[in-house]
Amino acid sequence: MKRKMIMLHALVTMMLLLAACGSNNGNNSNSSGNGGTEESGGGGGKPYELTVAYFSLGSVPKDQLLIEQELNKITKTKINATVKLLPISMSAWQNQINLMLTSNEKLDLMPMLGTTYANQVAKGQLVQLDDLLSNQGKGIVEALGPDYANAAQINGKTYAVPTVRDLAQSYGFYLNKNLADKYNLDLSKVKTLDDVEPILKTVKENEPNMIPMVNATNASPLSSFSTRDSLGDDMGVLLNNGQDLKVVNWFESEEYAAELKKMREWYLAGFIAKDAVTVKESKSEIIKAGKGAGSLAVMKPGFNVQESRQSGTPIVSVEMLPPVAKTSTVTNIMWGIARNSGNPEKAMQFLNLMYTDKEVVNLLDWGIEGKHYVKVSDNVIDYPQGVNASNVGYAGTGWLFGNQFLSYVFNGDDEQLWEKMKAFNAGAIKSKALGFTFDSSSVKTEYAAVSNVLSQYRIALECGALDPAKVLPEFLSKLKDAGIGKIIAEKQKQLDSWAAKKGTEGNRT
Repeated sequence: MKRKMIMLHALVTMMLLLAACGSNNGNNSNSSGNGGTEESGGGGGKPYELTVAYFSLGSVPKDQLLIEQELNKITKTKINATVKLLPISMSAWQNQINLMLTSNEKLDLMPMLGTTYANQVAKGQLVQLDDLLSNQGKGIVEALGPDYANAAQINGKTYAVPTVRDLAQSYGFYLNKNLADKYNLDLSKVKTLDDVEPILKTVKENEPNMIPMVNATNASPLSSFSTRDSLGDDMGVLLNNGQDLKVVNWFESEEYAAELKKMREWYLAGFIAKDAVTVKESKSEIIKAGKGAGSLAVMKPGFNVQESRQSGTPIVSVEMLPPVAKTSTVTNIMWGIARNSGNPEKAMQFLNLMYTDKEVVNLLDWGIEGKHYVKVSDNVIDYPQGVNASNVGYAGTGWLFGNQFLSYVFNGDDEQLWEKMKAFNAGAIKSKALGFTFDSSSVKTEYAAVSNVLSQYRIALECGALDPAKVLPEFLSKLKDAGIGKIIAEKQKQLDSWAAKKGTEGNRT
């Protein structure tokens, strides 16, 4: 599961760098009907068949049809509907969804990435959800809480709802525990990038065949370390985790220059791999193969256990920065109702079940009790006898289907994982721009041009493969020529308007 999440984050990063949003002239809503309430139950008449598409990060499970059949037993009784599950390969996801939406093919519910959301709203591909949430989706708002439920609003209207999971992010450093023990490396004292350096130096001097600081495909070490609110795309950011509302050019900030200088020093010292820009493996795969020691990472409760399982070796870590909630961390994965839906009310009723019904959530996450899992205790499960990760007939993706906090905990994970995750979300620093989504349609030419410049320079600079003393001025000049100043000005204008309507206070000094 962790590997799948890493693959997804790598793909999200690529899409973010390449995305250019379209024109903002859509305000589609076919949700004005008065069909049923969330407590309406099965009702009479022929059940409505919901088509629920979602991205698949692997092959379709062999017991997929069994899951669908069990799910329909529940939904027929509770909302008088059946569900056709439609998994689509992640590599084909965007093209196939666009084709379904433009050809008016049957489609009711679908997840989406935060990087494509504004564009889909602009094209009128999503149903406005506010009335539906009030009538058939109250449980969704209750599960998320108002701050997080409203984080996906665009121009004050809701077109998608985030899944319930880690809605904030903290950042830190992790290391193979065997190395930490062998060389008496104390991670508890690590608070800054400078503090990481002696650890990398020790690994380099004593384990010459091991990469001290690993990075993943299409990402640099700095991809997993942030003290800013990127406002979705880093083309104009808020420093200090969004505690003021002045939009600045991150790439010409002193902080960014200092980080590039540090990465260059690490690269020249051999702390970062010489082929870091073209690496094809995930961080976990590199560490599992004994070729890497540790990395900077996005963290959350349960990180050590999950990373240890994925890397095949015990992991220790330290949180260097406190958890922060930003629009991008909340809207990372969301669900919406497609404009093609023949019954948005029924779609919302099923979506509400995904956020409130423990039976539905665990069926989608884990499969059928006794066949795909057995209970160890009330909330902890394991594989049945003779079943393991390689031969289980179904394995869902917990962070995808609605409310992860209703999901069972797998044996070996912290039994209090979801309670700790709730506290993590509740205690996170909230950016003052939480809920702001930039509409780039008025600067789409500049957006595409800046995206191309970022693709050309950014990863190589942030891996230390290019000398920032020579290349950073060139990079900044290319960004300026591509129109990043115009994007920043437009983003500031929209943010000011959003903050005025919301009543958000912020400094612009």
